[in-house]
Amino acid sequence: MADILDSFYDLQPVDNKGQTFDFKQLEGKVVLIVNQYKGLEDLYKKYENKNFVILGFPCNQFGRQEPGTDEEISSFCTLNYGVTFPVLKKIDVNGDSADPVYKFIKSKKAGILGFRGIKWNFEKFLIDSKGQVVQRYSSVSTPESIEPEVEKLISST
Repeated sequence: MADILDSFYDLQPVDNKGQTFDFKQLEGKVVLIVNQYKGLEDLYKKYENKNFVILGFPCNQFGRQEPGTDEEISSFCTLNYGVTFPVLKKIDVNGDSADPVYKFIKSKKAGILGFRGIKWNFEKFLIDSKGQVVQRYSSVSTPESIEPEVEKLISST
């Protein structure tokens, strides 16, 4: 896995408008990386002014749940979930074409029994204010179950 960068802040994925989203702008912030939207807007709104950001990465590798274009997905997220946090370009999270962001975060935090792949849509990764992947949550973890750890990380910054 020589193509995985050493620092979270070296990552530069593309947003849903085709522009580079440089992770250097996230230094000092607690970040939750997701590929789901339901229920997360409330968490984002509660902590966005406390150095917390959620980044959505749409993915169509699981049951073709996100078949639309980047524009369609962005519109869907806004209309159906009221999402105001950044939703970036649709990516692959597994396989040879997995996005560098997911290659990086999966390399830093394995899932159950050491599994490095993404088992199903809606897995979440929590990154502390120093760019360290501190927690990986399964697809069944709710935003409410993640909130105590987010709050703890925000309080320690």
